[in-house]
Amino acid sequence: MARSSTRPTSRDVAQAAGVSQAAVSLVLGDKWRGRVSETTAERVRDAARELGYRPNLAARNLRLGHTRTVLLVVPALTTEFFAGVYTGAARVAADHGFGVVLYPSPEGIGPAPDPFASAQAALDGVIASSMAADALTAIRGDQLPLVMLDSDPEGSLGAATVNLDITDGIRQVTQHLLDLGHRRILHLAADVPSWTFEVRARELATRMSAVRGTQVRTARAPISIEGALAATEAALTTPGPRPSAVVCDDDKLAAGAYKALRRLGLRIPDDVSVTGVDDLGLATAIDPELTTVRLDAERFGEHGMQALLAVLEGREPEGGDIPVELVVRGSTAPPRTT
Repeated sequence: MARSSTRPTSRDVAQAAGVSQAAVSLVLGDKWRGRVSETTAERVRDAARELGYRPNLAARNLRLGHTRTVLLVVPALTTEFFAGVYTGAARVAADHGFGVVLYPSPEGIGPAPDPFASAQAALDGVIASSMAADALTAIRGDQLPLVMLDSDPEGSLGAATVNLDITDGIRQVTQHLLDLGHRRILHLAADVPSWTFEVRARELATRMSAVRGTQVRTARAPISIEGALAATEAALTTPGPRPSAVVCDDDKLAAGAYKALRRLGLRIPDDVSVTGVDDLGLATAIDPELTTVRLDAERFGEHGMQALLAVLEGREPEGGDIPVELVVRGSTAPPRTT
């Protein structure tokens, strides 16, 4: 059977199988039992497969539960955080008869090749981290029902956004350090163009500037231990008063800062305090254990999937950011008096 040069339609499938378009709709919608024979259903499926036909989800208003498959687009899986997001999303999805396909952008945050011949033809919706937003254009995921995670609600691509209350997390970190007496802080910032990291920098600057006699310096680093080590070492060997605390955008950055401080002969927290964000497994594997902001990755994924289900059903998703918690451990202490 020859393929048409244009996208095949349900009418083409009907003609090839010798049935009505209504029968094609029933078979491909998996509603044929008791309405058409099994032989006819098989003939329709064979014709659709031979023609390369895929239903146009948009034309059918993306009815809930047709393919029952959701794509979760995240940055490259460099930490267990996004594995937790997937676990939470998949748990809620399974409760509603959906499956979740995890798609990490190979370059971390850049464009990605289409993991499907046509994402629109294979999926009911997409959940995507803002750190992997560029990948959406490549897979045309922004043309599907979309929920964005860690995304600016005012400028989101999605029909809904789900955020952790990262602003409050940085507020808790800053207040903790100020209460200990810290006034000179190095912000080890993730060198990633993402809304969530912009929020962290803005909140830290705002909170510190509200207290007289404070100073914030910024060093940028890729989210890697090696990158954080180099950036921290460079920042702490430049002329001027040494910061008494390093505020890291991520626990992995904090681990790199630990290595830099020790290489410079500085003790944690006696000479320099360190904080992180995430509460990854390594937060309690390093010594001293890391003071960090605990982000509930599984709950994040659960809320993302719940929001997408609401969008698919035409409901308003539940609002409100997900609370976060500062976990104080041994890496922070009052600064040394000089």
